[in-house]
Amino acid sequence: MQTTPSFSPLYQQIKALILRSLQAGEWKPAEAIPSEMELATRYSVSQGTVRKAVDELAAENLLMRRQGKGTFVATHSARHVQTRFLRLVSDQNNAETLEQAERVERTITTCNRQRATADIAKALKLKTGDSVVYIQRVLTYKNASGVSTPTILEDIWLAGNPFKGLNLERLAESKAPMYAMFEAEFGVNMVRADEQIRAVNPTQEQAALLQVKTDTPLLRVERIAYTYNDTPIEVRTGLYRTDTRHYRNELQ
Repeated sequence: MQTTPSFSPLYQQIKALILRSLQAGEWKPAEAIPSEMELATRYSVSQGTVRKAVDELAAENLLMRRQGKGTFVATHSARHVQTRFLRLVSDQNNAETLEQAERVERTITTCNRQRATADIAKALKLKTGDSVVYIQRVLTYKNASGVSTPTILEDIWLAGNPFKGLNLERLAESKAPMYAMFEAEFGVNMVRADEQIRAVNPTQEQAALLQVKTDTPLLRVERIAYTYNDTPIEVRTGLYRTDTRHYRNELQ
């Protein structure tokens, strides 16, 4: 068994070792990890200790248990994961189906490489002036009657090195949700996010893209998304219209 800090509970040590393997790409998204018995043998611990570590990783949506099939690395292409970071739901339905989620049209307005400002560099743990990828997109929702409403405007900054080759054409051609594309094409798996939420009014440019007035109250969601081992990989600011939808979160 590899050396780990002696002050950590044993199952936390095993959890850290499994995380290390996930980060190294030993097991790819959607692939099965070894069984609890195999992991117990590998790390020279009891099966119960492995189970507790795996339970925590499953609770954190890093692994997925499938009854009778095993435990798999979480993937953003999975049906229940695709909208895990998109919490805006209809006022008429607190638990939108995937079919409803698929009625979202994603329009990329900008994708280019920029130099990180001091604030973006600090959030992504980069140096000021380091390369980042900047993306702006509009998410338009279509209701059951076929009426389309631009609902979310997002400004996104990605750490530059992991996303070499990402451009407007590549984003526009992809039919997958953005995080699923990042996972499949760049090997970057977003595993958690920190968010801050506040009410704001849009600028004239933002109001035009969302087809609202500048005095319309919008929900501003500021997010930092992380890959394994709490490595920040994305800064995202979203402006949400909430005239027919609301931001829904479950606290545990």
